[in-house]
Amino acid sequence: MSVDTTGYQANPWRGRFNAGFFRAMEGYLDWHLRPRKAEVFADLPDEVVELGSGVGANLRYMPPGSRVIAVEPNPHMHAGLRRQAQRRGIEVDIRDVVGERVDLPDGSADTVISSLVLCTVTDPARVLAEVHRVLQPGGRFCFVEHVAAAEGTFTRRVQRAVRRPWRWVFEGCSCERDLAATIQAAGFKHVTIQPYRIHSPFLPFNTQIAGHATR
Repeated sequence: MSVDTTGYQANPWRGRFNAGFFRAMEGYLDWHLRPRKAEVFADLPDEVVELGSGVGANLRYMPPGSRVIAVEPNPHMHAGLRRQAQRRGIEVDIRDVVGERVDLPDGSADTVISSLVLCTVTDPARVLAEVHRVLQPGGRFCFVEHVAAAEGTFTRRVQRAVRRPWRWVFEGCSCERDLAATIQAAGFKHVTIQPYRIHSPFLPFNTQIAGHATR
């Protein structure tokens, strides 16, 4: 398999830190996100494409025997992802490519999922174009993402204040993207988006959206 990680530069410190951080925080984050994930990821098919699989936080929403094509360019995530998949009886096919260049044929996927991923990619619109490309007609994109808070709010001011250190530590993550608008503009036939808020100590992360987009 050819490897294309253009747009992602693996940093030995941050890559390992993020793998360890999300492994350690997996249960806590899932406790906050579970109601939305359980709704959005209900009735997933036996095979899905997942953008930014990380250390496997979403495998708990897939039945044993499922197959996940995991688009995950951070090599430090791979060992944890494989362990989670083995523990849950799920086959995982790791593709260490970026979301802007998914190495799958046109119309080859029934379902693509993501959570807390579109905040980190270099070009969200291009990633969504790839999602649209690999989905078959009628296929679904299921997502849970964190987004910019409303202008003028305290949360928005905090997001702006921590922009640079947050982005550096979390490998390009931006708390200031209007991902709802980006998804709406991505050419899907039908889009359902529900904004909501969680209450965690990670204030910039607390404004979220969840939903489905149908090709």
